[in-house]
Amino acid sequence: MSVMEHSHLLTPGWPDDGTVDERAPGLVTLVGAGPGDPELLTLKAVKALQAARLVLYDHLVSPAVLDFLPPDADRVYVGKESSCHTLPQASIIELMIRLARSGRAVLRLKGGDGYIFGRGGEEAQALVKAGVPFTVVPGLTAAQGAAASVGIPLTHRDHACSLVLTTGHLRDNTGLDMDWPMLARSRQTVVLYMGVSNLPEICRQLVAHGLPGDTPAALVEKATLPDERCITGTLADLPALAVAHGVKPPALIMVGGVVSLRAQLMPGTGAAAHRGDRTPAHALA
Repeated sequence: MSVMEHSHLLTPGWPDDGTVDERAPGLVTLVGAGPGDPELLTLKAVKALQAARLVLYDHLVSPAVLDFLPPDADRVYVGKESSCHTLPQASIIELMIRLARSGRAVLRLKGGDGYIFGRGGEEAQALVKAGVPFTVVPGLTAAQGAAASVGIPLTHRDHACSLVLTTGHLRDNTGLDMDWPMLARSRQTVVLYMGVSNLPEICRQLVAHGLPGDTPAALVEKATLPDERCITGTLADLPALAVAHGVKPPALIMVGGVVSLRAQLMPGTGAAAHRGDRTPAHALA
């Protein structure tokens, strides 16, 4: 079912027959769909999907995750891609509240974890203000899924004792006014979401604020999915590698000494590979 099949749900003011709706609002369930691989969904997320009758879902929710929905569930795509938004965030919130106030239970489905760069906090605030009950089902965030899938541990005592998750673009494209001295500290891992378009500036600023140009860095595209790719290099050469390999969003940027461990720790290597425990084709890209 597509947005067009349920276009009445997007009509401003629907449902509105001129009467006051005295029904209690439906429950909104904010669900993190994980990084893409449906086997990385939590059991609680699967149960919520299987029981859903109406779902508002984002661009980064993989089709395999949507397969857990009942065939007759109403599905409304409200995805946001770079410079291409089906609905602006304010309209998504308005729609979610309007549907809940009509008495319908709403499943709000987001890629990764909704409370980690997924605007889940903004939506939860709006629900509280509107008096709409909600619950939250966390999801495996993209950084965790990517790290495990491509063999880059986010922390390691020999390389990183802290982890920073940040976003590679700012609201309304106002520029990269970021805390560069903090991001350029040694012995930490930095993972940047939504930063592919700003990769050259990110690398330049990190080097300018103290990280050596030969600091290991990686791009992980479509983490945990069958067509996942991991491009490794350094801060100095990662922008050129991204162009040469045609890296496109969704992709994460990983920076720090832990990236150098990928050759040793990529899933499918070591004793486990010889036992035949796991040899994921997508991890060999």
